[in-house]
Amino acid sequence: MTINYNSSSELKKFLERQGLGMQKKFGQNFLTDENAKKILVDSLGVKPGDEVWEIGPGLGAVTVMLLEKGIKLKAFEIDKGFARVLKELFGADRNFSLVEGDVMKTWKENAQAAYLFGNLPYNIAAALLADFIEKGRVFSRMVVTVQKEVALRMTAKAGSKDYSSFSVLCASVYRVKPVITIRPSSFFPQPNVDSMGVLLESGTNVEPPRGCFYRMVRALFASRRKTIKNNMTAFVNSKEVCEAVLRENGLTGNERAETLEIDVFLSLAKSVDNMRLYRQE
Repeated sequence: MTINYNSSSELKKFLERQGLGMQKKFGQNFLTDENAKKILVDSLGVKPGDEVWEIGPGLGAVTVMLLEKGIKLKAFEIDKGFARVLKELFGADRNFSLVEGDVMKTWKENAQAAYLFGNLPYNIAAALLADFIEKGRVFSRMVVTVQKEVALRMTAKAGSKDYSSFSVLCASVYRVKPVITIRPSSFFPQPNVDSMGVLLESGTNVEPPRGCFYRMVRALFASRRKTIKNNMTAFVNSKEVCEAVLRENGLTGNERAETLEIDVFLSLAKSVDNMRLYRQE
Protein backbone atom coordinates (compact mmCIF):
# COMPACT_ATOMS: atom_id res chain seq x y z
CA MET A 1 0.00 0.00 0.00
CA THR A 2 1.44 3.34 -1.08
CA ILE A 3 -0.02 6.81 -0.62
CA ASN A 4 0.94 10.09 -2.27
CA TYR A 5 0.50 12.36 0.76
CA ASN A 6 1.30 15.54 -1.16
CA SER A 7 -1.50 15.35 -3.74
CA SER A 8 -5.10 16.17 -2.91
CA SER A 9 -6.36 14.33 -6.00
CA GLU A 10 -4.35 11.21 -5.17
CA LEU A 11 -5.54 11.27 -1.57
CA LYS A 12 -9.11 11.53 -2.78
CA LYS A 13 -8.62 8.53 -5.10
CA PHE A 14 -7.03 6.51 -2.30
CA LEU A 15 -9.94 7.22 0.05
CA GLU A 16 -12.41 6.17 -2.65
CA ARG A 17 -10.54 2.91 -3.32
CA GLN A 18 -10.49 2.13 0.39
CA GLY A 19 -14.16 3.04 0.86
CA LEU A 20 -13.22 5.81 3.27
CA GLY A 21 -14.43 9.38 3.61
CA MET A 22 -13.57 12.54 5.50
CA GLN A 23 -15.80 13.03 8.52
CA LYS A 24 -16.54 16.65 9.33
CA LYS A 25 -17.38 15.81 12.97
CA PHE A 26 -13.73 14.76 13.46
CA GLY A 27 -12.35 17.97 11.95
CA GLN A 28 -10.23 16.06 9.42
CA ASN A 29 -7.90 17.98 7.11
CA PHE A 30 -4.75 16.40 5.64
CA LEU A 31 -1.70 18.64 5.32
CA THR A 32 -0.42 18.16 1.77
CA ASP A 33 2.35 20.79 1.74
CA GLU A 34 5.58 18.78 2.02
CA ASN A 35 7.70 21.79 2.97
CA ALA A 36 5.30 22.78 5.77
CA LYS A 37 5.35 19.23 7.12
CA LYS A 38 9.15 19.21 7.14
CA ILE A 39 9.31 22.55 8.96
CA LEU A 40 6.88 21.32 11.60
CA VAL A 41 8.61 17.96 12.12
CA ASP A 42 12.05 19.58 12.30
CA SER A 43 10.72 22.06 14.88
CA LEU A 44 9.93 19.17 17.21
CA GLY A 45 13.67 18.52 17.45
CA VAL A 46 13.49 14.80 18.23
CA LYS A 47 16.37 12.32 18.09
CA PRO A 48 16.47 8.52 17.78
CA GLY A 49 14.92 6.75 20.76
CA ASP A 50 12.75 9.68 21.87
CA GLU A 51 9.16 8.88 22.79
CA VAL A 52 6.56 10.87 20.85
CA TRP A 53 2.79 11.09 20.84
CA GLU A 54 1.08 11.95 17.56
CA ILE A 55 -2.48 13.25 17.76
CA GLY A 56 -4.59 12.89 14.62
CA PRO A 57 -2.21 10.98 12.32
CA GLY A 58 -4.89 10.52 9.66
CA LEU A 59 -3.38 8.30 6.96
CA GLY A 60 0.17 8.70 8.27
CA ALA A 61 1.69 11.59 6.29
CA VAL A 62 3.69 12.84 9.28
CA THR A 63 3.80 9.45 11.00
CA VAL A 64 6.17 8.16 8.33
CA MET A 65 8.40 11.24 8.68
CA LEU A 66 8.61 10.84 12.45
CA LEU A 67 9.36 7.12 12.29
CA GLU A 68 12.17 7.83 9.82
CA LYS A 69 13.85 9.74 12.66
CA GLY A 70 14.07 6.56 14.72
CA ILE A 71 11.69 7.65 17.46
CA LYS A 72 9.17 5.55 19.38
CA LEU A 73 5.77 6.74 18.26
CA LYS A 74 2.35 6.34 19.83
CA ALA A 75 -0.43 7.56 17.53
CA PHE A 76 -3.94 8.47 18.65
CA GLU A 77 -6.64 8.11 15.99
CA ILE A 78 -10.43 8.26 16.38
CA ASP A 79 -11.42 7.27 12.82
CA LYS A 80 -11.73 3.47 12.54
CA GLY A 81 -11.07 3.47 8.81
CA PHE A 82 -7.92 5.53 9.16
CA ALA A 83 -6.82 3.32 12.06
CA ARG A 84 -7.11 0.30 9.76
CA VAL A 85 -4.86 1.95 7.19
CA LEU A 86 -2.33 2.97 9.85
CA LYS A 87 -2.10 -0.60 11.11
CA GLU A 88 -1.53 -1.88 7.58
CA LEU A 89 1.16 0.71 6.91
CA PHE A 90 3.01 0.75 10.23
CA GLY A 91 1.79 -2.19 12.28
CA ALA A 92 4.96 -4.20 11.63
CA ASP A 93 7.20 -1.39 12.88
CA ARG A 94 8.21 -2.12 16.49
CA ASN A 95 8.55 1.63 17.11
CA PHE A 96 4.89 2.25 16.25
CA SER A 97 1.83 1.74 18.43
CA LEU A 98 -1.73 2.88 17.89
CA VAL A 99 -4.36 4.02 20.37
CA GLU A 100 -7.83 3.97 18.85
CA GLY A 101 -10.68 6.16 20.08
CA ASP A 102 -11.31 9.70 21.26
CA VAL A 103 -8.01 11.17 22.45
CA MET A 104 -9.89 13.37 24.92
CA LYS A 105 -10.66 10.13 26.77
CA THR A 106 -7.77 7.82 25.89
CA TRP A 107 -4.75 10.01 26.65
CA LYS A 108 -5.19 9.70 30.41
CA GLU A 109 -4.73 5.92 30.17
CA ASN A 110 -1.30 6.19 28.52
CA ALA A 111 2.11 6.79 30.07
CA GLN A 112 3.83 10.14 29.61
CA ALA A 113 5.94 10.84 26.53
CA ALA A 114 8.50 13.61 26.24
CA TYR A 115 7.25 15.00 22.93
CA LEU A 116 3.93 15.58 21.20
CA PHE A 117 3.10 16.31 17.57
CA GLY A 118 -0.41 17.03 16.42
CA ASN A 119 -2.39 18.29 13.46
CA LEU A 120 -5.16 18.97 15.95
CA PRO A 121 -8.83 18.97 14.93
CA TYR A 122 -10.12 22.51 15.28
CA ASN A 123 -13.07 21.43 17.39
CA ILE A 124 -10.94 19.96 20.22
CA ALA A 125 -7.56 21.73 19.99
CA ALA A 126 -7.95 24.27 22.79
CA ALA A 127 -9.86 21.88 25.04
CA LEU A 128 -7.26 19.12 24.62
CA LEU A 129 -4.29 21.38 25.31
CA ALA A 130 -6.05 22.86 28.34
CA ASP A 131 -6.83 19.36 29.61
CA PHE A 132 -3.18 18.34 29.36
CA ILE A 133 -1.99 21.41 31.26
CA GLU A 134 -4.62 21.46 33.99
CA LYS A 135 -4.17 17.76 34.67
CA GLY A 136 -0.40 18.06 34.90
CA ARG A 137 0.60 16.32 31.66
CA VAL A 138 3.49 18.55 30.57
CA PHE A 139 5.60 17.67 27.52
CA SER A 140 9.19 18.79 27.01
CA ARG A 141 8.19 20.03 23.57
CA MET A 142 5.00 20.11 21.54
CA VAL A 143 4.43 21.13 17.95
CA VAL A 144 0.77 21.48 17.06
CA THR A 145 -1.12 22.79 14.07
CA VAL A 146 -4.26 24.65 15.05
CA GLN A 147 -6.66 27.24 13.68
CA LYS A 148 -4.78 30.56 13.42
CA GLU A 149 -7.26 32.23 15.77
CA VAL A 150 -6.40 29.67 18.47
CA ALA A 151 -2.67 30.05 17.78
CA LEU A 152 -2.89 33.82 18.25
CA ARG A 153 -4.48 33.27 21.64
CA MET A 154 -1.80 30.75 22.58
CA THR A 155 1.04 33.11 21.68
CA ALA A 156 -0.57 36.38 22.84
CA LYS A 157 1.15 38.65 25.35
CA ALA A 158 -0.45 40.73 28.09
CA GLY A 159 -2.18 43.82 26.75
CA SER A 160 -2.84 42.46 23.28
CA LYS A 161 -6.34 41.91 21.91
CA ASP A 162 -5.86 38.12 21.72
CA TYR A 163 -4.68 37.74 25.33
CA SER A 164 -7.06 35.46 27.22
CA SER A 165 -7.26 32.90 30.00
CA PHE A 166 -6.02 30.35 27.45
CA SER A 167 -2.92 32.50 26.84
CA VAL A 168 -2.19 32.46 30.58
CA LEU A 169 -2.87 28.74 30.74
CA CYS A 170 -0.28 28.02 28.04
CA ALA A 171 2.25 30.47 29.50
CA SER A 172 1.96 28.87 32.94
CA VAL A 173 4.14 25.94 31.82
CA TYR A 174 5.34 26.66 28.27
CA ARG A 175 7.30 29.13 26.21
CA VAL A 176 5.07 29.48 23.17
CA LYS A 177 6.03 30.74 19.73
CA PRO A 178 4.64 30.50 16.19
CA VAL A 179 6.44 28.27 13.69
CA ILE A 180 4.62 28.70 10.39
CA THR A 181 1.36 30.07 8.99
CA ILE A 182 -0.35 27.57 6.71
CA ARG A 183 -2.87 28.60 4.06
CA PRO A 184 -6.07 26.64 3.36
CA SER A 185 -4.69 25.51 -0.02
CA SER A 186 -2.09 23.42 1.85
CA PHE A 187 -4.78 21.06 3.15
CA PHE A 188 -7.18 18.48 1.76
CA PRO A 189 -9.99 19.24 2.07
CA GLN A 190 -9.36 22.97 2.34
CA PRO A 191 -10.53 24.55 5.62
CA ASN A 192 -12.16 27.97 5.60
CA VAL A 193 -9.45 29.63 7.69
CA ASP A 194 -5.68 29.89 7.97
CA SER A 195 -3.85 27.50 10.27
CA MET A 196 -0.65 27.94 12.24
CA GLY A 197 2.01 25.62 13.56
CA VAL A 198 2.95 26.45 17.14
CA LEU A 199 5.92 25.32 19.24
CA LEU A 200 5.47 24.91 23.00
CA GLU A 201 8.58 24.27 25.10
CA SER A 202 8.59 23.62 28.84
CA GLY A 203 11.42 24.51 31.16
CA THR A 204 13.43 21.96 33.13
CA ASN A 205 11.26 19.97 35.54
CA VAL A 206 8.31 22.32 35.08
CA GLU A 207 5.35 21.67 37.35
CA PRO A 208 1.96 23.17 36.49
CA PRO A 209 0.68 25.66 39.07
CA ARG A 210 -1.34 24.04 41.83
CA GLY A 211 -4.13 25.20 44.10
CA CYS A 212 -6.62 27.71 42.80
CA PHE A 213 -4.51 29.09 39.94
CA TYR A 214 -6.50 27.86 36.93
CA ARG A 215 -9.88 28.47 38.52
CA MET A 216 -8.80 31.96 39.55
CA VAL A 217 -7.51 32.80 36.05
CA ARG A 218 -10.81 31.75 34.49
CA ALA A 219 -12.68 33.81 37.08
CA LEU A 220 -10.61 36.94 36.43
CA PHE A 221 -11.27 36.68 32.69
CA ALA A 222 -14.93 35.71 33.12
CA SER A 223 -16.19 39.26 32.68
CA ARG A 224 -13.59 41.08 30.62
CA ARG A 225 -15.24 44.46 31.05
CA LYS A 226 -15.03 44.23 34.81
CA THR A 227 -11.98 45.13 36.86
CA ILE A 228 -9.99 42.42 38.61
CA LYS A 229 -11.38 43.72 41.91
CA ASN A 230 -14.94 42.89 40.85
CA ASN A 231 -14.00 39.49 39.42
CA MET A 232 -11.74 38.62 42.36
CA THR A 233 -14.43 39.56 44.87
CA ALA A 234 -16.83 37.14 43.20
CA PHE A 235 -14.16 34.43 43.24
CA VAL A 236 -13.12 34.70 46.89
CA ASN A 237 -16.67 35.61 47.97
CA SER A 238 -15.37 38.38 50.22
CA LYS A 239 -14.63 42.04 49.57
CA GLU A 240 -12.23 42.18 52.51
CA VAL A 241 -10.22 39.17 51.34
CA CYS A 242 -10.13 40.55 47.81
CA GLU A 243 -8.75 43.89 49.01
CA ALA A 244 -6.14 42.12 51.14
CA VAL A 245 -4.99 39.99 48.18
CA LEU A 246 -4.76 42.97 45.88
CA ARG A 247 -2.92 45.05 48.47
CA GLU A 248 -0.43 42.22 49.08
CA ASN A 249 0.35 42.17 45.36
CA GLY A 250 0.62 45.94 44.89
CA LEU A 251 -2.51 46.22 42.75
CA THR A 252 -5.22 48.86 42.90
CA GLY A 253 -7.98 46.55 41.72
CA ASN A 254 -8.80 48.79 38.77
CA GLU A 255 -6.66 46.69 36.45
CA ARG A 256 -8.21 44.24 34.02
CA ALA A 257 -7.11 40.65 33.56
CA GLU A 258 -5.94 41.17 29.98
CA THR A 259 -3.23 43.58 31.20
CA LEU A 260 -1.64 41.25 33.77
CA GLU A 261 1.55 39.26 33.13
CA ILE A 262 1.78 35.57 34.03
CA ASP A 263 3.89 36.32 37.13
CA VAL A 264 1.11 38.50 38.53
CA PHE A 265 -1.45 35.71 38.14
CA LEU A 266 0.91 33.28 39.87
CA SER A 267 1.44 35.70 42.75
CA LEU A 268 -2.28 36.40 43.13
CA ALA A 269 -3.07 32.68 43.21
CA LYS A 270 -0.41 32.11 45.88
CA SER A 271 -1.94 34.82 48.05
CA VAL A 272 -5.45 33.43 47.63
CA ASP A 273 -4.26 29.88 48.38
CA ASN A 274 -2.54 31.06 51.53
CA MET A 275 -5.81 32.56 52.75
CA ARG A 276 -7.80 29.45 51.74
CA LEU A 277 -10.97 31.46 51.47
CA TYR A 278 -11.83 31.29 47.77
CA ARG A 279 -15.13 29.91 46.56
CA GLN A 280 -14.87 26.13 46.03
CA GLU A 281 -16.21 24.48 42.87
